[in-house]
Amino acid sequence: MTQKDLALAYTPGVANPCIEIEANPENAFRYTSKSNLVAVISNGTAVLGLGDIGALASKPVMEGKSILFKRFSAIDSFDIEVDEKDVDKFCAVVKAIAPTFGGINLEDISAPACFEIERRLVEELDIPVMHDDQHGTAIISSAGLINACDIMNKKLEEVKIVVVGAGAAAISCSRMYKSLGVQNIIMIDSKGVIHDERTDLNEYKKEFSAPKAMTMEEAFFDADMVLGLSKPGTFTKEHIALMKEEPIVFALSNPTPELFPEEILEVKPKAVVGTGRSDFNNQINNVLGFPFIFRGALDVRATSINMEMKVAAAHAIADLAKKEVTAEVKAIFGENIEYGRDYIIPKPFDKRLMVDVSSAVAQAAIESSVAKITDLDIVAYKLQLSEMI
Repeated sequence: MTQKDLALAYTPGVANPCIEIEANPENAFRYTSKSNLVAVISNGTAVLGLGDIGALASKPVMEGKSILFKRFSAIDSFDIEVDEKDVDKFCAVVKAIAPTFGGINLEDISAPACFEIERRLVEELDIPVMHDDQHGTAIISSAGLINACDIMNKKLEEVKIVVVGAGAAAISCSRMYKSLGVQNIIMIDSKGVIHDERTDLNEYKKEFSAPKAMTMEEAFFDADMVLGLSKPGTFTKEHIALMKEEPIVFALSNPTPELFPEEILEVKPKAVVGTGRSDFNNQINNVLGFPFIFRGALDVRATSINMEMKVAAAHAIADLAKKEVTAEVKAIFGENIEYGRDYIIPKPFDKRLMVDVSSAVAQAAIESSVAKITDLDIVAYKLQLSEMI
């Protein structure tokens, strides 16, 4: 607005924070937007259900993701589309631009490259990096699993889970379920049940390889849960009929689920059913997680997003579903919303997610020693988050 403002915002005033940051890189979090800035980065190799459509065609999705960061958690975000499939070169590009950001959200990168890309960037950067296609689905579906088991009086240690699909999200979900205590997971890819006698398995699939061969029917027999992360029709009503009388069925193929809820309930009327769609109950929606996970991670200046933080997020989301639904949410979705089979996870517009999930993630980051800010007053922080809303 004035000559003084110009001198402060550009030259000569801008030289002062530059000198401070050169002397101590941590000052970048004090004097720049780095502390509230996340990059949404993709190479366009696994976009939604569209597949490898290229970096440029992925831009609308990445722009949309950036909008969600801003709308749901007040985090500024740039979308960056990198036209590079080579893992080494892609990582080099991201690492080179990382000083700009306080966190990096990897998005829509195909497996198995996404595993190696995330692993390297987590190791080489000192800011939180998360591939949301993997961990977002894992965290939200874990919250749903926790509450479905609570409603049905199932113990996580005793449930049998069939995972249909063996890509990035399926591997990450299975890993997280194990961290929650699940011991019996059978994974199925396009060639059938993954087992030790197969010679075509990569290192990630081998993690969930069954000791011996079995049919899909044997895998589904007496199962407590099926997680669908594949495509429509990969399991059928006949497979659902083989499961327990009160199964958990998450059919997350999007936009068309493996089976529609009415087809599942026709076979198992007492099932708890979730999909990835907003027009059915129990939507497993990543927007319940990533904005608030990064909010908490940024606010304690976490150097990574570890399993402890993801588990804390899952439990916070699950716990929120048990609280009385706010009048604001009821006005959007209807009055008859209460914790039960048709409501096992919160609605995306429940503003308490910001407070509950972000604070749980921040606390877990401190307790697991990945936070640079360790003197957080959690009560004051929750108040600060509620005021931000």
